[in-house]
Amino acid sequence: MASIKKGIGMSEFRQKCIGKKSLVGSFAAIPHAVAVEVMAQSGLDFLCIDWEHAQISRDTIENMIRAADLHRVPAMVRVPGHQPEAIAAALDSGAQGVLVPRISTAAQALAAVRACRYPPQGERGVGPGRAAGYGYRIPEYLAEANARTVVAVQVETAEGLANIEAIAAVDGVDVIFVGPGDLSVSIDAIGARGADKLNAAIRTIVGAAIAHDKTAGIFCASPQPVGQWSAVGASFFILASDTMFLGAGAAANHAAARAELERDERR
Repeated sequence: MASIKKGIGMSEFRQKCIGKKSLVGSFAAIPHAVAVEVMAQSGLDFLCIDWEHAQISRDTIENMIRAADLHRVPAMVRVPGHQPEAIAAALDSGAQGVLVPRISTAAQALAAVRACRYPPQGERGVGPGRAAGYGYRIPEYLAEANARTVVAVQVETAEGLANIEAIAAVDGVDVIFVGPGDLSVSIDAIGARGADKLNAAIRTIVGAAIAHDKTAGIFCASPQPVGQWSAVGASFFILASDTMFLGAGAAANHAAARAELERDERR
């Protein structure tokens, strides 16, 4: 295990991330604090609010983070692109980190890092948001924010795969996260016919992350692949999402109820 780089005010969540402690979280896509509270009480290590793909407004993100904070479950946000304004909005709302999608070059990775860090390490603007106590604790927040914030970049394109060594070498990136769905489309490795090609690409990304002392992460739609990718070095997992769990749970229980009805009718 790599040694944990201590920093002033480093959060326990970031320590676990960069210390390569196995973490299993999930996407929060339902735009309501109740859904976050239900997920937070499930035992997950963290939640990642999916601002990229879910219909979530900025003010709702803040309430979702509040709900996670209530249960002491770290909340990060997958932002809707590379824009510094979106990254700042998520962090100002109190997120403990961001997941920046579609990182395909080292320059994009570096821009994500700089958007997350205050000067001199970066270019994040100072504001009186929730994270800084609405202005009442700006000095304290500035002193610790750079060390506490998790910067995760999502590699999910053919270009990103080609540039993975340069991306993984960028200082300040904590987690290299694989998006298998978009990656499979980008490299033409969809479905069973492309499984070997996709798996090889994922192993390349995970291997590069580890070689550059970065934490490797991946999205898993079900629990089974977690062991597979842990065996090659991944330690940061986002397992399905609240909407996926809701649908799967409803389908499984409906099927079980129907089976009980059929059993009763046969009696």
